[in-house]
Amino acid sequence: MSSSEGLTATAYMQHHLQNMVIGQLPAGYVRHDGSVLEQATWTMAHDGREAVDMGFWAINADTFGWSLLLGAVFLLLFHRVAKKAGTGVPSGLQNLVEIMVEFADSTVRETFHGRSHPLIAPLALTIFIWILLMNTMDLVPVDLLPLLAQKLTGDPHLFFKVVPTTDPNITFGFSISVFLLIIYYSIKIKGIGGFLGELTLHPFGKYLIPFNLLLEGVSLCARPVSLALRLFGNLYAGELLFMLVAMLGWWQLPGHFIWAVFHLLVVPLQAFIFMMLTIVYLGMAHEDSH
Repeated sequence: MSSSEGLTATAYMQHHLQNMVIGQLPAGYVRHDGSVLEQATWTMAHDGREAVDMGFWAINADTFGWSLLLGAVFLLLFHRVAKKAGTGVPSGLQNLVEIMVEFADSTVRETFHGRSHPLIAPLALTIFIWILLMNTMDLVPVDLLPLLAQKLTGDPHLFFKVVPTTDPNITFGFSISVFLLIIYYSIKIKGIGGFLGELTLHPFGKYLIPFNLLLEGVSLCARPVSLALRLFGNLYAGELLFMLVAMLGWWQLPGHFIWAVFHLLVVPLQAFIFMMLTIVYLGMAHEDSH
């Protein structure tokens, strides 16, 4: 199924890559249809120009909604399994949840070499499952949910992206949260002096403090950027290829199946890499300063 009929390839791609943006447009703003707003109004963007002009406080409603929905699915499933867990024969869902929990716990025990902390394993599990669920939305045919949303709203031009991790706002949200934890635990474990010492005295000692600060500062700041861009880039590229396949019309099914099978490796791999790097970075933050 493809909604590319009647659209050029460029228009089709641009439409599918645009988020459902809600924000405020100022008074006197000339909208896409030529109408002029008499006062500042919170509304939905109807093209990319309006989305940009809404500024920093605009919200990607589709990304925000899908990420919250998938997070709720994660919490409800695990809560349900935890309530029904017993000594009898476990259900298939309970087996799956126990495998996930054991996988995250064993990964932390093997990788995290700093001071033991009760937050790390639950955090690793949450990151892995939540990102995995968001990545899995990439396997849904690219036109299916957007067309359904257009039918339900009656708006044939509705923007509706369903893969949260193809939005850098989500990936940077995850990575910045991890970065703040890195800074917090680095200062808590090593003290402010130890943390600043790592930035200024390594690797070349006290006589090259500016050079040390440059190297260590870039290395520290590169962590959240690399975390976010790696996840975003891989899922965004995958989504682009699914769109290219979708433009084949009804002939897309074999191509979609082949690419989806390959993408079955990418979806969990990217979630695992994000989780693993988070554990490694937090482990480095928990190591005593020398």
